[in-house]
Amino acid sequence: MRVHLCAVGRLRAGPERDLIDDYRTRFDRTGRALALGPFSEHEVEDKKGGGMEAEAELLARALPAGAVLVTLDERGRVLSSPEFADQLAKWRDGGRQDVAFVIGGADGIAPSLRARADFSISFGRMVWPHMLVRVMLAEQLYRAASILAGAPYHRA
Repeated sequence: MRVHLCAVGRLRAGPERDLIDDYRTRFDRTGRALALGPFSEHEVEDKKGGGMEAEAELLARALPAGAVLVTLDERGRVLSSPEFADQLAKWRDGGRQDVAFVIGGADGIAPSLRARADFSISFGRMVWPHMLVRVMLAEQLYRAASILAGAPYHRA
């Protein structure tokens, strides 16, 4: 199952980019034997300043056809890492070819796109900087693959 990160904004070179690249490499390496991956990123930018709805339209165009749509939203479900791994495995084992994780802009994800989501995840009730959410998601994807592989990375 291919994994897509669809996000508003461009991530420049720096510590966040380095961390995401590292976790993406780890995920692709660990996930390959589990039919997970590759992990790809799709960045969109609303240069016309149209707000959440314009961002939602750009994000919708970046989504692969038929993908499981997962929003990262403070109103979403809070999952443990093993629960997240189990959910990925359920989608994969259910024959889904793609899963797309969506991270909105500074104002969040437009209600119209949130309503289309198959699943919504929260990293807690706090609001996180969008660039850090990308890093946290990349790390959790790698952690999920390592849990499913039985690797010792996750210690609970």
